[in-house]
Amino acid sequence: MGGPSPPYYTPLSKPTANATTSYLRKPKIYSLAIVTILCSLSYLYGVWQNGGGATSGLGTTTSCVFSKNKTTTTTYSSSTKSTNSGDAQLDFASHHSADDGGASTLSGETIKKYPPCDIKYSEYTPCEDPKRSLKFDRDRLIYRERHCPEKNEIHKCRVPAPHGYKNPFKWPLSRDLAWYANVPHKELTVEKAVQNWIRYEGDRFRFPGGGTMFPNGADAYIDDIGKLINLKDGSIRTAIDTGCGVASWGAYLLSRNILAMSFAPRDTHEAQVQFALERGVPALIGVIASKRLPYPSRAFDMAHCSRCLIPWGQYDGAYLIEVDRVLRPGGYWILSGPPIRWRKYWKGWDRSREDLNAEQMQIENVAKSLCWKKLIEKDDIAIWQKPANHLHCKKFRKIVKNPPFCLAQNPDKAWYTKLETCLTPLPEVSNNEDVAGGELEKWPKRLHAIPPRISRGTINGVTPETFRKDSELWKRRVSYYKTVNNQLGQVGRYRNILDMNAFLGGFAANLIEDPLWVMNIVPVEAKVNTLGAIYERGLIGTYQSWCEAMSTYPRTYDLIHADSIFTLYKDRCEMEDIILEMDRILRPEGSLIIRDDVDILVKVKRIADGLNWDSQIVDHEDGPLEREKLLFAVKLYWTAPASADQAS
Repeated sequence: MGGPSPPYYTPLSKPTANATTSYLRKPKIYSLAIVTILCSLSYLYGVWQNGGGATSGLGTTTSCVFSKNKTTTTTYSSSTKSTNSGDAQLDFASHHSADDGGASTLSGETIKKYPPCDIKYSEYTPCEDPKRSLKFDRDRLIYRERHCPEKNEIHKCRVPAPHGYKNPFKWPLSRDLAWYANVPHKELTVEKAVQNWIRYEGDRFRFPGGGTMFPNGADAYIDDIGKLINLKDGSIRTAIDTGCGVASWGAYLLSRNILAMSFAPRDTHEAQVQFALERGVPALIGVIASKRLPYPSRAFDMAHCSRCLIPWGQYDGAYLIEVDRVLRPGGYWILSGPPIRWRKYWKGWDRSREDLNAEQMQIENVAKSLCWKKLIEKDDIAIWQKPANHLHCKKFRKIVKNPPFCLAQNPDKAWYTKLETCLTPLPEVSNNEDVAGGELEKWPKRLHAIPPRISRGTINGVTPETFRKDSELWKRRVSYYKTVNNQLGQVGRYRNILDMNAFLGGFAANLIEDPLWVMNIVPVEAKVNTLGAIYERGLIGTYQSWCEAMSTYPRTYDLIHADSIFTLYKDRCEMEDIILEMDRILRPEGSLIIRDDVDILVKVKRIADGLNWDSQIVDHEDGPLEREKLLFAVKLYWTAPASADQAS
């Protein structure tokens, strides 16, 4: 099924002469011996014919490590790399240079080859394709939402990296620098020059940390926020940045142990999310329009909008109502930019005082209707706080009817789920001091504490004992991973990591000491929705169906982890399409760890070979008798060929 053929049975010795003589004295035994010898000779003759005589492999043993391809070429331009055949270890290191490249030459007629896509697809985002989006309604930015290709529109090719692509700078240097060749777009350097977002310097971009509302830099801006609410005691761990730009706010929060999920649409600010990912900052392509954001309820300790241009007061407050859904009880909403401090900035914003005042009053009224408390408005920053529970809000709802509480809805359902203009009710409490849904530990204790969703029994079939066993399991598994891929334990080799089927976030939790972040995916097809518990641990993630493309750019992740993904999606969608999507979002020289049944992994490896991945199947951490195996792989470095201009 892939790997060496199983060893053939070979007798250890022939019968001795004396033994044969004694058999001749007993006719029945003699006849039996003759038949046995003839059968053995016939069997061995057949083996000799089919196996190549003396080189048939008689007496050989089978290794549980599948040998990697004997030769791989590394461009679809010109240069070539060779790897040793046999059972040599995979090379997880990066060896890129500006003029390396790659495509695969594999032996074996049964392996399907996947050609490179045209260079015009080097930044292809299937579900946020600018051309396809034009078919959809522009009202409320619906055309910026996910609109995935039909089955017959899916490309069966490998998305190329641009010529000259280099692996990103290591964190924390990547926070400030990115290679121009990786994201060859200078538009923002001109459009946002005054605002200090990004500068072009020779072969690289520099990110000074500025923003529209923080020209003195994100660090100073966050310090200003820290003077108004406590950012240091661990009570704020997860944040969401709506309309993030190049994600400088999220980038500078990381040094404060606050993990921000940044999102922005693929729009006229070309490649803003791509820049964020090149910097090593968590980000997704996304927009708040007609559908819920792909996160569970009560996920974030803090939400932020810095001149994000979202019409918060319009559409019956639908967008602010959605922020309320994903905001934790007691969480904060921070707004800077229009209309805050309009009395100072109205001329520069080229808007009338009456218009800006009306916009602020709209926002104030919606926030009040959600039972939020306005904590402070100082200089350019305004902060509101969501109540810890809804006891008072229910009494208030008798006076102010809108928005009404939502009835019989799943607050955590958020995959193509329509936005509603009703208030998501918080879990019941017995007194005003209680935190709805349970109070969280402060970071870092939060990571290993049993999430309230689990301790309160709100996730079907997941108990505190399940959580404890899962934590121990992933501690052992990650330790084993590091013995196979020793670079997983080397600081700085991997920065952006994807876990395609995270369950309770155990994989991410065991990498928390390293300078990296993990995007934890809970597939919408999973038996139980555990993403809320992942957020209660102080980790981040999103919902995703792997029958569709992810809302991210090509070459987003340095390492992809996939636990039982192909078993989960068996008979749901094509294995080939899932693996092609993994290839799209993995960086050149990025790594993969795939766990699944051995029969499935053999099929995966065949496709991986056609994609020019260097791969091996290895035994389960509990030994060779387990049917579940692991495939470790590396996507070899290759790029598009140089254009005529680059070649000259």
